[in-house]
Amino acid sequence: MLFNDVKDHEINKGENVDPITYSRTNPFHAKVLTNKNLNGPGSHKETRHIELSLEDSGLSYKPGDCLGIFPSNDPDLVDAILAEMKWDMQESIVINKKGDRLSLIEALTTHFELTLLTKKIIQQAAELTENEEVHQLIKLEKENQLKAYIEGRDFLDLLRDFGPWNGSAQEIVFLLRKMPPRLYSIASSMTVNPDEVHLTIGVVRYTAHGRKRKGVCSVQCSERLKEGDSLPIFIQQNKHFFLPEDTDTKIIMVGPGTGIAPFRSFIQERGFSKGHGESWLFFGDQHAASDFLYKAELDKYQKDGILTKLNTAFSRDTEEKIYVQQKMIENSKELFAWLEDGAYFYVCGDKRYMAKDVHKTLIDIIEKEGEMDRDAAEEYLTEMQKQKRYQRDVY
Repeated sequence: MLFNDVKDHEINKGENVDPITYSRTNPFHAKVLTNKNLNGPGSHKETRHIELSLEDSGLSYKPGDCLGIFPSNDPDLVDAILAEMKWDMQESIVINKKGDRLSLIEALTTHFELTLLTKKIIQQAAELTENEEVHQLIKLEKENQLKAYIEGRDFLDLLRDFGPWNGSAQEIVFLLRKMPPRLYSIASSMTVNPDEVHLTIGVVRYTAHGRKRKGVCSVQCSERLKEGDSLPIFIQQNKHFFLPEDTDTKIIMVGPGTGIAPFRSFIQERGFSKGHGESWLFFGDQHAASDFLYKAELDKYQKDGILTKLNTAFSRDTEEKIYVQQKMIENSKELFAWLEDGAYFYVCGDKRYMAKDVHKTLIDIIEKEGEMDRDAAEEYLTEMQKQKRYQRDVY
């Protein structure tokens, strides 16, 4: 279920009305212009390229900024919850402390977060059931077991595992958190694409605890968002991830997978600005044939001289898995020369593994090519951070 477009209000002649300001608290309903899969046949991944219209929104953004989307929950999950609890989908319930009301099905679809559990939710839910298992789970000495239970489970699991429930639909649903927006790095330059914003979204699907799980926003974009539909959105500035003001400054970008998104915006912006600063992209994924995101665009940017260097690492195309950090090591001498020449270094992508590995590799390169000890190499990188020349957008 998608949010309806905001209806225009009739304005009396001569009446002065301030223009509407769209924000996180008043999202703009953006029309979907394009929604396509970037991955080729045989890929184990699905990555959506989505283009949204910002026409008449008054919204603007810079390369490095993020787009927030307020998603809707999977209708199958909502139906399963209603069936499990035998609730009346049309029952009117209070959704917040202000007393606003929605039907139960609309509240579960658009207002409440269903896919993530918290310690607080389980502790409060225990007050509405006599199930001994959940009362044991919330005891202080069971902290690790509680964390293990929460991992990979959702509201439907909670309802199925710890019934029968004594509370009403109102009491039980009111335990849930409000649906938070999902933030995505913007994959376009507004100077090149006026009145549009582009996204690169990796679709999340996995199996856990005997059930198939779906990313709330990514699967909505994959399975239920059609061209012509609309999404409630807002722009979130990212003051810690941005291009250097001097367009002659070199930039080095490391963005495997969907981490390429902000660098697509960087490269577009650099092409428009006509600066002389060289640019270098390290991109990686599983297979070159099916997972080389934006390959045709990147080839053209290289041909046109906008993208100076492109190094790729496709981990499943070789017997030994090759990642972007190996490509950095192979080019360590030139990479360090760029840093010495004042280049900005950017990383976008997975915080848990990739960004840590790239960080360590960068220190290794500085230590080796700068002929300095480990402490000095780390201090070199710290100084780059202070100068805003080392920036990370990780998740």
